[in-house]
Amino acid sequence: MTKSKYLSSPTRPPGVEKRSISELLKKMKDTAFQGRNLGEATDIWSRMLEEEKLVVLMGLSGAMVPAGMRRIISHLIKNGYVDCLVSTGANIFHDLYEALEGSHFKGSPLVEDAELYRRGIDRMHDVFAPEDGFRRIDRFIANAAEKLDEDRGYSSREIVHFLGEHAAEAGGREDSIVVTAYREKIPVFSPAIGDSSIGMALVMARHKGRRVIIDQLKDVEELSNIVEEAGKTGVVYVGGGVPKNFIQQTEVMLSLLGSDAKGHSYGIQFTTDSPHFGGLSGCTFEEGVSWGKISTSAKKVQVFVDATIALPIVIHALAERLRGKERYIPKFSWREGKPNITYQKKVLR
Repeated sequence: MTKSKYLSSPTRPPGVEKRSISELLKKMKDTAFQGRNLGEATDIWSRMLEEEKLVVLMGLSGAMVPAGMRRIISHLIKNGYVDCLVSTGANIFHDLYEALEGSHFKGSPLVEDAELYRRGIDRMHDVFAPEDGFRRIDRFIANAAEKLDEDRGYSSREIVHFLGEHAAEAGGREDSIVVTAYREKIPVFSPAIGDSSIGMALVMARHKGRRVIIDQLKDVEELSNIVEEAGKTGVVYVGGGVPKNFIQQTEVMLSLLGSDAKGHSYGIQFTTDSPHFGGLSGCTFEEGVSWGKISTSAKKVQVFVDATIALPIVIHALAERLRGKERYIPKFSWREGKPNITYQKKVLR
């Protein structure tokens, strides 16, 4: 056979044997298609966490909390695998619902939805939830909002921190995303918070006479300040949408302000969206390079897979691979919307 740089790495079919999830993903790197990408995603995430000073930003979209991913995201926050979260408002709302003893239920898309409506049951594909439970959380948020300062504007980070504090005081589950982020002082942004039941609950507070001000531009400043202060960042996107773009645009924002932005150094995305329709959720990291959002030398991979399949597998592999190792995790303190980041050693679990 003629030697060629294109024929230098043969695929290696993995055998069936007793092995850990981490070992299986290492073997899958020598296969093809999304199996190979899943193995590479695990490797890239591992390399991110081995950097001495780097901030890992996660974008979370899709109905991940109703789908059962809450404890995995909480684990990532608590144990130093993710340093900053940007989420849809819906995931934050559903997490609050579960934090305060609510449950989502296994259902089916093969039902009569008019019957569900008559019974007060909401459906998210094959997940059911009682509407009256959501209404209780709407009221919880609206009542909590009465303690907000009417004379200042809040970033979504401040609102989510505020809600995490109130959920913790109300006896919220310790494995809640917002409660864990509150206790660990991890920033959580929800830049489209009005596009969720949280936004509707804050409007309820307004109708009760409470002046609530959400400053969305403050979100842009605060996350851009984190990226500038960090110097080096890696990104992990679950789905796409607003969370993905909001993190991506920080590099462009910094360049507009005259900062020496270099693009995110690592990139991982789990998505079911395709790039050839032109949408942001499916666009490639290579496209992000053209905008300066992703470094030209970034280590990056996109896995076209349902995140409810990918996340449990990859996170278990990471825990097997990194448990007991030390990582320098960023600790945030805030002054007038600007973060100060210091790094402390943490043993990964």
